Order: sequence, then structure tokens, then C-alpha cells
Amino acid sequence: MTSIAINASAIRASIGNVEILHDVSLALPQGRWTSIVGPNGAGKSTLLKVLAGLLPYQGSVELLNQSLTRTPARLRAKRLAWLGQNESAADDLTVWDVVMLGRLPHQAWLAAPSDADRAAVELALKSTQGWDWRARSLGQLSGGERQRVLLARALAVQAQVLLMDEPLANLDPPHQADWLGVVRCLLESGVTVVSVLHEISMALHSDEMLIMAAGRITHQGLSAAPATHRALEAVFDHRITIHPLAGQWVALPK
Repeated sequence: MTSIAINASAIRASIGNVEILHDVSLALPQGRWTSIVGPNGAGKSTLLKVLAGLLPYQGSVELLNQSLTRTPARLRAKRLAWLGQNESAADDLTVWDVVMLGRLPHQAWLAAPSDADRAAVELALKSTQGWDWRARSLGQLSGGERQRVLLARALAVQAQVLLMDEPLANLDPPHQADWLGVVRCLLESGVTVVSVLHEISMALHSDEMLIMAAGRITHQGLSAAPATHRALEAVFDHRITIHPLAGQWVALPK
């Protein structure tokens, strides 16, 4: 029986006076990659922020079989890593220092980084091809390079669950492929990955797909399943079609 990494029930969430999520329930399997997809305004990012504990909500969310709201903040920060849209960090910080921020949940107050912290940062930077920039300031990097550093910061947490909102922003195709390789390595080590993606062909590489529209889940299933492909085409008003190509699935404009 598959273990559940995140379980949510009857979630409602609002931004201002507007309710964005309407009675959303889901169960995300542990050690697998789930992509959340859907048209603009579907509530994808709002849902991911709720699952990360970054937005208030009604209903219940469990992270690794423990209530999210009752999990101590430091423990939650160790178990769950976050990479959001348009994430920022001080431009005058070095790349090394930015990625080291991901180790804060593991460090005692005002303690110097340990050998384990330094090893985790080195591994994360090498995984995202950012090691050669470690002494440069974040402000010296391009948008795509910054995104890779911020991904490294999330990887440095070495959390059991990694949530990413539009992680491919500003990345060119080769580095999107590198990102896919990073995700596959995480899965091999048992990490649960949840990503919001607009790149549908990339999302089709995931194990599971959660499809949203108008603040509700319209379908959840295996990314390779015909029912998922039909639901995916429907949610985009049949303006895309899903096709097999070289042993994988791709989304093409109709």
C-alpha cells in the first residue's frame, strides 16, 4: 500500500474576499512526483501555498501523517522545502550564502555551519550546475542562473517533501532537462516532489497528475493514463492534444 506524503480534506482558501479554493481534497503519494496543472486562474499556486502552510485555510492538511498546523515550525521546515514563483534573496549575498539559508532548519541559533551543512550546500550547487558561481553575488546572475541557485537552496534543505511553483521559469531547454534529471534523482532517494507547471509536456513526465479548474480538482490520476490525457485536453478546451513521441508523451497545440 502506497504511503501518503500529503493528505488534504475539504480545503477552502481565500485571497482577500475572493474564495479561490472550493472544498478541495487530495492525497499525494510518498516518494512520487505529482504535477499540478490547469489553466490560468485555476488555483494551482494557491493550493501549493496551502500545502506548504503559507496561506490560511479552512479544512485539514496532514504532512507525513501529522497535522500541518500542529507540526512545530522547525520540524516542518526540515520535512518540507519550498521553491515559489519569483522567489527573491538579497542581491549582495553570495550564491554560497543564499544556498546555505536552506540549512537554517538544521542549525542551532547562531551556530556556525557544520560539515554536514557545507556538504549539503556543495551537493545542491553541483546538482544545479551552480558550483562555479559560489563566490559571486546573486545580483551578478541572470534570471535563469538565479532560478538554479534558488532551486539549490531548496535542495539543500534535504527535506522529505519538495514543493515547487513554476520551477522552470527562466530556464532554457537544456537546463529544463537538467531540472528533470534532478527530480529523478530525488525520486530515487525517496523524496516526494510536487510541482506546479505550465510546461505540459514536462508535466507529463511526472508519475501523477492533478488537474485543476476554477478552484477545484477535476481529475487526479497517472500521467500516462488515457483518462488523464482526456481530462487534460478537456481542461484546456481541447486546444491541445496529447501524443506519444519517442517513448514519452507530449502536448501539442491543436
